[in-house]
Amino acid sequence: MASDTDSTISESDDPDLTLKWSGRWSLAHRILAVNLLTVALLALSVLYLDQYRNRLSKERTRQTRIEATATAQAILAAGPEDREPILATISKSTGSRMRIYGADGALVADSWHLTGPTYSFRDPDTQAWEKDVARALDRGFNWLVGAKQLDDYEEPKVDRLQAWPEALDAKRTGHAESAVRNAPDLTPVISAAVPVKDELLLITDNDRAFTRTIRSQRATQATIMAAILLLSLLLSSFLARTIVRPMRRLALAAHRVRLGRAREVHVPRLPSRSDEIGLLARSISDMSQSLRQRIDNIEAFAADVTHELKNPLASLRSAMDGLDKVEDPKLRQQLIAVARDDVGRLDRLINDIGEAARTDAELARATFEEVDLGPLIEQLVSSWEGRREKGDVSIAFARPRKATAVVMGKPDRLARAINAIIDNAVSFSPAGGLVEVAAAHVGDEIRIRIDDEGPGVPPEAREAIFNRFHSIRPEEDSFGRHSGLGLAIAEAIVKGHDGEIDVQDRDDAPSGARFTIRLPAADRP
Repeated sequence: MASDTDSTISESDDPDLTLKWSGRWSLAHRILAVNLLTVALLALSVLYLDQYRNRLSKERTRQTRIEATATAQAILAAGPEDREPILATISKSTGSRMRIYGADGALVADSWHLTGPTYSFRDPDTQAWEKDVARALDRGFNWLVGAKQLDDYEEPKVDRLQAWPEALDAKRTGHAESAVRNAPDLTPVISAAVPVKDELLLITDNDRAFTRTIRSQRATQATIMAAILLLSLLLSSFLARTIVRPMRRLALAAHRVRLGRAREVHVPRLPSRSDEIGLLARSISDMSQSLRQRIDNIEAFAADVTHELKNPLASLRSAMDGLDKVEDPKLRQQLIAVARDDVGRLDRLINDIGEAARTDAELARATFEEVDLGPLIEQLVSSWEGRREKGDVSIAFARPRKATAVVMGKPDRLARAINAIIDNAVSFSPAGGLVEVAAAHVGDEIRIRIDDEGPGVPPEAREAIFNRFHSIRPEEDSFGRHSGLGLAIAEAIVKGHDGEIDVQDRDDAPSGARFTIRLPAADRP
């Protein structure tokens, strides 16, 4: 039981419920920020690697064209007898293969015939599994960035100029042309062709250094991606702290409210948070307080009902017990009259209790309509003319012009509230007294004023008279005619129409009370 009663959760005691720099961010903004940050960092990483690879590929291709152009110029500057030594020397120093094709497209010189192969293609089937993983990553990255698919490199069966598209382009344009193809192990084979008078020079090179550089850079990016993943986990933990934990605390408080074991369950209001969690916390806190107040009101109402029922029941029991012992017919008639009055009092009391109990629920479900209070009050005043309990008290009504005192509400409930105030005014009016009723449109509200000529209401009792079963009656008033619920019902109805009711002393007469009902006008903006 101690754990239920000690349920106060303070923001200052629990840092998990507070937010600092992000306190004014909504949940949607925080979730969006976390997701966008992770996705943005990932996209920037991929974009950087793609741009880096493209720039490096262009640079390596440009260098191959420069190498081909420089070699062609060297061959032109030297004599025919120096052509092969030049090809062999440059081929050994650069690791590339150089071929010269004649005007008819036939191969006339090949550096590998002089130096032997300067590079060789690797068979993927003979390489370790790590290389297979690297190539799979290469393909996945190319698909992700939408890279253009490169052609596979194949040595022509008949080595002629016509087998090389870039050589044909160079012969046609007279400028150096290049191409990039994939070796079997997905390393690039860069080729460049440049005219040499009537002949044409073709350079090919399997640039494995390019692939090593790209994969090394990708490994660096993988480290960055791991850091991004860690950052994402940290941000997710931040979201969990700012969303899940407060929600868990609110759920625990709501569970304690549902159990009802503790007299007071304090729900954290989180005033420092202006996001959805803070709004939810304050709504649940207000709801729990309202629920507790309603439960208290129900308990107090039940206690008051029990107390109020005891008096007429005790009187009725006494009268019924006396009938068995009294033989005098006159006394028996008096006891029967007392019993009849007690039964009538119980009937009125039970009816008023039922009406008081269902007033709030009925108004919460009601559909309001336009109500012209002028005809409604006039009908109420007319109904009082023939009522016995009015005695010789007069009721005057200053009816407003038609459709000038219109409110939104339920006509029968409004009539019940006004009738209760008139009934109260009549009961406190002296013999021959006058009860004045008026309704007027003042500003954006309709004011209903009911004045009597009674003793008035003491200032200290002007709030208490609207409590249930509270009644201050003159001694000569008939026993049991009033349940003490009329003003409480009237106040509940008025508040259910977003109105107010109060009582003051009359300022235009020596004595008397003035009840004022204020209701929103139907034409209020």
